[in-house]
Order: sequence, then C-alpha cells, then structure tokens
Amino acid sequence: MYSSSHYYLFHFCLLFVTCLAQTNFHPKTLFLAVKQDPSTLQYITQIQQRTPLVPVKLAVHIGSENLWVDCETGFKSSTYKPARCDSRQCVLARSIACGNCNTENITRPACNDPCYNIVSNPAMNTFYSGGEIAEDVLTVQSINHSTPGPDSRGPVVTVPKFIFSCSPSLYTQKLGKDVKGMIGFGQQSPVSFVTQLASVFKFSRQFAICLSASPQENGIIFIGHRPYIFALGFDASRDLIYTPIITHPNFFLINRGSPEYYIQVTSITINEKPLVFNKTLLSLDENEENGTKLSTAVPYTVLERSIYDVVSKAFISEMPKEVKTVPAVQPFKTCFDSTYVGMSRLGYNAPRINLVLHKPNVRWTITGANSLVKVSDRVVCLAFVERNQTFGQAIVIGGFQMHDNLVEFDLARRRIGFSNSLYFRQTMCSNQFYTM
Repeated sequence: MYSSSHYYLFHFCLLFVTCLAQTNFHPKTLFLAVKQDPSTLQYITQIQQRTPLVPVKLAVHIGSENLWVDCETGFKSSTYKPARCDSRQCVLARSIACGNCNTENITRPACNDPCYNIVSNPAMNTFYSGGEIAEDVLTVQSINHSTPGPDSRGPVVTVPKFIFSCSPSLYTQKLGKDVKGMIGFGQQSPVSFVTQLASVFKFSRQFAICLSASPQENGIIFIGHRPYIFALGFDASRDLIYTPIITHPNFFLINRGSPEYYIQVTSITINEKPLVFNKTLLSLDENEENGTKLSTAVPYTVLERSIYDVVSKAFISEMPKEVKTVPAVQPFKTCFDSTYVGMSRLGYNAPRINLVLHKPNVRWTITGANSLVKVSDRVVCLAFVERNQTFGQAIVIGGFQMHDNLVEFDLARRRIGFSNSLYFRQTMCSNQFYTM
C-alpha cells in the first residue's frame, strides 16, 4: 500500500509535471524501440534529449527509479537546468542530499547548491548516491491508433523539462558500446520514465515490453494505452492474463516503496508434474529477500541453488531419452547434444515449464523457445542460471524468458499481464510496424 507521502508525491507530480509539456497534441500511446546488445546482453533503447537534440543510447532497467545519463563526457545542451536544493524537482526525484557538483563538465551550466538521488548500474553491481538531479528537453515517438499498419507512427512529442539524473562517466562501465546511462521504469517512483510521461500526457500509468529474440531486430516498449498491435492486426492485449504486483517497502530507504516488480510464484511444474522444493523460498520477506521478481537487468532467469537443482533434474528426466547431456557451457550448468532435439513453431521440443502464480489457473508457460538456448552448432543449454549468492530473490525472471512474450506493467491497477509466447499466435515482438 502507498503511504500518505506516496499519495502526496504522485499527485504533486501530476500537477507539476503536466504543465511542462507545451504541446497541443496529447497522445494516448508512446513507444521506444529496444534491441539486445549482443556483447553485454543488455536491452538498449534510444531517446532524443537536450538542445540541440542528441540521440542517447540507454540500457533498459524496469526496476530502476529514474533515467540517468553520463553528464561528464560530451554533454552539451542550452536547455539543461540543474535542480536547486529543496526545489520541486528535488522533492519529486526524492533527493537524499544536497551539496557540491559531482560531475565536472564546462559545457554545462555551473551547479549551485544541487540535490542528489541514487542512480544504479546492475552491470557494475553498484549504487551511486550522487546523481545530480536536473531537467532538460526530451522527445518520444507517438502511435497513431486511427491508422493501423505501416502509417501508424504518430508525431514526435516533446517534454521540455523532463527530470533526470546526471552521473560521472565512471558509472557507465560495463554498459554496451556507446551506452550513456540507464532508463528506469520502476514502480512507486514519481520520476520513472513511465510516470513522468503519463503525468505529462494524461494517460494511465502503464507500459508493456516486448523483447525480440533476435539481436538484429527491434522489440518494442509501449507506454500508455492499449492496443498493442502486431502483424495482421493482432492485438496482444486481448491475450493477457494478470497477476498482482507485490508492493514492498524498501529496506534501505525508509518510507519509499521498492521500484522492483515482484510477483507471487506459488509452485513450478514441468510437463504438468509439480516440483518438490522448499516453498518458503517463494515468499518475499521483510528484508526484500526470496520471492520472485522480473528484471531486464539479467539476461537469463536466475534460480536459488536448491530450486535450480530440482528444476534441472526434472527437466533432464523429461527430455526424450535419445537426447544426451553434455559438459556445461558457462554460464549454464545443464546442456544437451542438440542433434536429436527437434523444433516446432514454439521453438525447441522441450519439456514445458509452468510458473504457477497467485492462482492455480494463472500460469507463465515457458516453452522451448524460452527454455533452451543455442550455444554452438551441436549444443543447447537450459537457459536458467544458478544464483551465485547466498542472498537475493529465489527467482529472477530474466530477459531471455521474456523474449517474444508481451508483458504489461499496469501500475494504476498494480498488476502485471503476460501474453505467454507470441509464437502461439504465429507472431513475434519484432513483427510490428512501429520500430522497423
């Protein structure tokens, strides 16, 4: 549940940020193209920011609070404006401190009594508490729902004063080539990408992500209202089944909800056979440990060690007898000779994995396209990895398991909808007109 402070911040955000978009056009849906970087396996999008406008590549992190960029290297903008301590921007961005400028860049206006918030880079496994809060111009492409098909792109819309955070160049380490920061879609954050755009353009706080399995083709992030139209006019929103978002206080930041997306997995089946393991691991505790979350910051689903062992053994036993295991290929532990692994329209012929959610009939179904990954001409591996830490979530659903699935994050209704594989509908995430 939101506290009174969360209620105040979101309504303050709505009143303040709405006045910032100087445009007569109010789109119902915006979109971003998203593509996986083959070297880092991060999911990368691009925005246009600053004056004059500059394309900025950003890694997508659905569980992060804000948008942050490297302001130390090559940042130049005539409309950049740093936030002053205790200003409205600082309050909205949930500033944790004020002080001196942390990023040196003579092309930016001089900082004077700035405020800071936290920026995170999961690739470095680090948080930085000195993100300088600022605002600048940002543009996004809209969708014209009245002209479905190749002409469905709407006009580019502008937010003159989008709130973001500046980081030193140091914190872009381990990001993809030319990637200058991260774009956050975290829940319970007044300055997440989706919350600011929803406030500006007066649409519902929701977004849907559809990641392409091909590094050569774009997937898409829809921001705002449905429909989610794919080839032949198929609307993926009609197939969505829903499970609640579990809201949780952030253990480290008092009175601030966690930006991560947690759901309730109650059991796991393989070929409809329930797996036996310690089910208490599936419950999120007061320290934000165990339970299940969704993350674009990890390329493959991560399982707690004992759960991984049970899943791996059951998966092997359900594979056809002629399919033999082969030595592990890092980061995977369970691999197979692919010679006798057949193919179908749902990917590799593999045991069907079901994550059973808050109700027995609500299931995230993982077919061969999302359970086996090709690592060489003759080897495929179970696309799950074992958690290498003693703490953290029991299950982190990663990007590979979301490939060619549409996943909707409905923040207003506090629920997540998922389509299961679009291959069931003979389409895929790249098979839409917007990002071609």
